[in-house]
Amino acid sequence: MTTAPESGPQPFTAPTARHRTRFFDHRIPSLYAGRYEIGNRQVLKDVDEGADREIVATPQPFDVIEPRFSIDPAGINARFPVPDAVGTYSEILPHINLDAPGLPWNRPLVPGASEEEREAQRAVPWMALLLFRENELPEDPDAVGLVKAGTVRGLLTRGLGAGEPPDLPELSMRPEEYDEHCATVLVPADLFDKVKPLPVEMGYLAHVREGGPPDATLSDGDPEPDEGQLNGVVVANRFPAAAGGRHVVHLVSLEGFDRYLAEPAPSQGVRLVSLTSWAFTTNADSGIGFGDLAQQLATTDGETPRSADGLRLRLPVSAPTNPDAEEREALDRMEGGAVALPQRLETGERTAAFHRGPLTARPARALPAPAAPRLKSPGEALIYLEKYGVFDTSYGAAFTAGRTLALSDAEFRTALLEFRSTARSAVRRLASHPQLQLGTRAVTARQLTAPLSFEAFDRMLLDGDGDRFTRAVAQAGPQLRAGLRRSATTTGARRARTAADVRSLLSQSGVASIITQAAEGEFRPVADWLDRLRRLEMLGFEHLVPNSRMLPPESIRFAYVDAGWVRAAVDGALSVGVGHALDADLNDLATTGGRLPACAVLLRSDLVPHWPQTIITAYAGPSVVEPLRSALFGTDVRLMLYPRVIDRFELAEPPRGLCFGIGNVGTIQLREISGDHIGYPIEGIEGEFPPGKGDGRFRRFLRPGDADVLNVYGTGDALVPALSQAHGVERLSSAQFALQMINAPQAQTFSYRP
Repeated sequence: MTTAPESGPQPFTAPTARHRTRFFDHRIPSLYAGRYEIGNRQVLKDVDEGADREIVATPQPFDVIEPRFSIDPAGINARFPVPDAVGTYSEILPHINLDAPGLPWNRPLVPGASEEEREAQRAVPWMALLLFRENELPEDPDAVGLVKAGTVRGLLTRGLGAGEPPDLPELSMRPEEYDEHCATVLVPADLFDKVKPLPVEMGYLAHVREGGPPDATLSDGDPEPDEGQLNGVVVANRFPAAAGGRHVVHLVSLEGFDRYLAEPAPSQGVRLVSLTSWAFTTNADSGIGFGDLAQQLATTDGETPRSADGLRLRLPVSAPTNPDAEEREALDRMEGGAVALPQRLETGERTAAFHRGPLTARPARALPAPAAPRLKSPGEALIYLEKYGVFDTSYGAAFTAGRTLALSDAEFRTALLEFRSTARSAVRRLASHPQLQLGTRAVTARQLTAPLSFEAFDRMLLDGDGDRFTRAVAQAGPQLRAGLRRSATTTGARRARTAADVRSLLSQSGVASIITQAAEGEFRPVADWLDRLRRLEMLGFEHLVPNSRMLPPESIRFAYVDAGWVRAAVDGALSVGVGHALDADLNDLATTGGRLPACAVLLRSDLVPHWPQTIITAYAGPSVVEPLRSALFGTDVRLMLYPRVIDRFELAEPPRGLCFGIGNVGTIQLREISGDHIGYPIEGIEGEFPPGKGDGRFRRFLRPGDADVLNVYGTGDALVPALSQAHGVERLSSAQFALQMINAPQAQTFSYRP
């Protein structure tokens, strides 16, 4: 089967049900959380040209109350990575999903700011998600989520330990807030300066997401957001360590720390309010992920697709420039999936022979019609290439493999012999009793297997609608008193049946079905065992891949399944215990089993052990083809057998939910930000960002140092301006930025090209 990759790994964005997922920049409240006064002033006009009188009412204070020093755990919709997760997350930006869509913007970052200052920073949230590694937080060196708890009064009066507390105006505090409990975390000055986001970056690291119901309408204008499906999302600006280890994530309040977002933190560090936190463990990143491995399967250098011939299951050989006829014959067979092996003939001579298993690189050659309906020995299955004086032992090896498997399985041998015994009895009775012939009346399995006395009694009950039974009962008493015995009669005497009669009976229509029903209990284990053999279940890996170079590490190979090879193996299994011609004829009853596989896919890769939940999908035209069998060999080889030849094969990374980051090939898949296909990936080389080659090309968008902090919109090479330029716009919005940073599962597709 000739295959070729369509392209490198692409985001897997073809769900069976359509969901409407939209991103919005922010949700600014009509009134921020805080303390307010309502003033009321009335002016009474004097109608007689006297002085107006002004009446000023007593100001009425009121509070807009929103979470400030803690949030309800029930209001957290999701976190990624999930708490206490273990996996490879070095390319993921952790995020938290909040049920309240406006929570990140429900209060200004700078308490007591003027209206002009608030308007300038209206899209900046007051909270941020900070990621810390082991041995970074003095009060939590193991990064397990330890915090210093106490009251808000204790925090503001420096009673919870070292670190600068938030500078909150006294007028912004409600009296009861001082007694609220809060969790805090001490962040050293140098660490805070490394990981803190700039205010403009905070606006890009938070957005509102709408996740609509399945099969949501995606057309007919721009529907209003579904309030029940809106969530606020806050994303971290730091990647977990590639070296692995424990990490802790804190959703912190930066209210009262606005001055330190633009200038160095105080030397004693800062004590931040931790609204919620969780920890996870990331494994060491080898630098090779799902996308890397999938791309390696399909390409030679990450970009150049492998040739169609390079994806066939065959031994790679170097052909001479001008091969002669003998060389051409050898190359032709090896291109079909055969290998050359030494052979010793029965005469003791040594020669070479061609050999292959049931999997071929191209459809197997049609075999000449056999002299007999079945093979009786491996010698009959040898193909002699008279012109070249060598043998093709493929079918002989198949016969031997099937026979060896049968001989090594005591349960199958017993079931096979019992089936033949029961079937012989049934077919002989059918041949010996003319009244049971299929052309005259329906025959049941019981009539062929029950004792003859039972069968005679059944006939007596049925003949003449019971008249024969009535007469027998009426005559039984007188005959018994007279001492009469039934004498044999020559009327309807049965003619002796020969072996030829019995064998010819098996060829009649309907006989095979009634015989297998008569021996159902013995036939089913035999049929099931042979179906397993047809699915190649009991064959060793050496039968499928005669030479390991046909399936090297990190490779995928496609093959046809030779039905002739499978039939030869079945004949070999059924050759066990054949005593005479009738046994051989009865074997034919067991040769019609389940569907044979038509093609196979062999995958040898680290994808097999490290991504065991990989989604594997095969297609024939628009239809999905379900595998007949999926099997593992060792730790890194997976075999897939399909009942029909497929024309498309896809490996997709296991779904992990919506998260943010970069692909493990070191790029971002750009997505459309306008038109009718907003959110769809931009295909081809234009959709790969940043352009160019090299796994380290994305590192230019990290801040200097080894903290792996994303430079979202700071000085130097910042990500948002670069993405804006790639899309040809002046400046992306926070929703558009979130759309570009979606780290979707990746997929690799191989397509059939005849």
